[in-house]
Amino acid sequence: MPATFRTTPLRGLATAATLTLLIGALASCGYGSQAKNDKEQVAATGEKLSADSVRLGYFPNLTHATALVGHQEGIFQKELGGTKLDVSTFNAGPSEIEALNAGSIDIGFIGPSPAINGYTKSKGSNLRIIGGSASGGVKLVVNPEKIKTLADVKGKRIATPQLGNTQDVAFLNWISEQGWKVDAQSGKGDVSVFRTDNKVTPDAYKSGSIDGAWVPEPTASKLVSEGAKVLLDEASLWPDDKFVITNIIVSQTFLKEHPDVVEAVLRGSVKTNAWINANPEKAKESANSKLKELSGKPLGAKVIDGAWPSIRFTNDPLAATLQAQADHAVKAGLLEQPDLKGIYDLTALNKVLKAEGQPEVADAGLGVK
Repeated sequence: MPATFRTTPLRGLATAATLTLLIGALASCGYGSQAKNDKEQVAATGEKLSADSVRLGYFPNLTHATALVGHQEGIFQKELGGTKLDVSTFNAGPSEIEALNAGSIDIGFIGPSPAINGYTKSKGSNLRIIGGSASGGVKLVVNPEKIKTLADVKGKRIATPQLGNTQDVAFLNWISEQGWKVDAQSGKGDVSVFRTDNKVTPDAYKSGSIDGAWVPEPTASKLVSEGAKVLLDEASLWPDDKFVITNIIVSQTFLKEHPDVVEAVLRGSVKTNAWINANPEKAKESANSKLKELSGKPLGAKVIDGAWPSIRFTNDPLAATLQAQADHAVKAGLLEQPDLKGIYDLTALNKVLKAEGQPEVADAGLGVK
């Protein structure tokens, strides 16, 4: 039976005031499954690869900065030559998986939970993870007047972005490790877990509806700008402070039909990560410029300066941590035991890394046979 995240309606999760806030904010920001199309600024020139175009999807947030910077600086298009890069941006993992399944995009940057869920729901037939992009960038931030120590989290109201999403699973696992009990579906228990969209979370914090949040950047730093304090960086819970936050996925059909295009995109990603790591300040400015173009407003200096250092840009998909995240979801009761064998195909990435003089990366036994 394919593994699926259970999405039983939440009961008694928020007060009427919070629900009003959520509805109003969601309506104003247009959050949902709609993708925003964006035109590549760099012209497609040179020799065309096996496809006329490649459709790339990513989120307009800092944990997808490889895509933001590679797009902004024209690095992807340079590697693609005469093959045109078409870009769509998404606000949620499920909508990007839907787009991949529908053939609306070919390659995407995405978090581990939607990649796991998409792969298992299709019984391993729709996607492959072909590379890594980012690690880290997730923090527990809290109201310092109400929460001064980790033990103080018990009995408080903490937001996560979505039931069963990557941060929700991580927080539920952390709660379990403290010996506390929470019903994963309702969010009720020793800690009250409020599933709140990242766009809404800062307003929920300001209104006092929540006492803190386990969230990715830049939401964490937005809360800090409102007076919250970082209580825990999730990276500290993982070996070598590394865990996957963003992968690169591809449609299996596109991978089979256009391996040269896939390799070109991966080459662009590897070169972008190298440029980001060699030029962190310029890369931060580039990512913010693309965010301004996509959303109409850049991140404030205090927010982006606080967020950027906690994100590590890496080509390694950190496959062992993907398996661990799936295990955490199973333990929380949000995921049936998945079979992730075959979710990775790192052949093209390792070819690119070898050509760039970089070490190859491993799939933790979850690669194609």
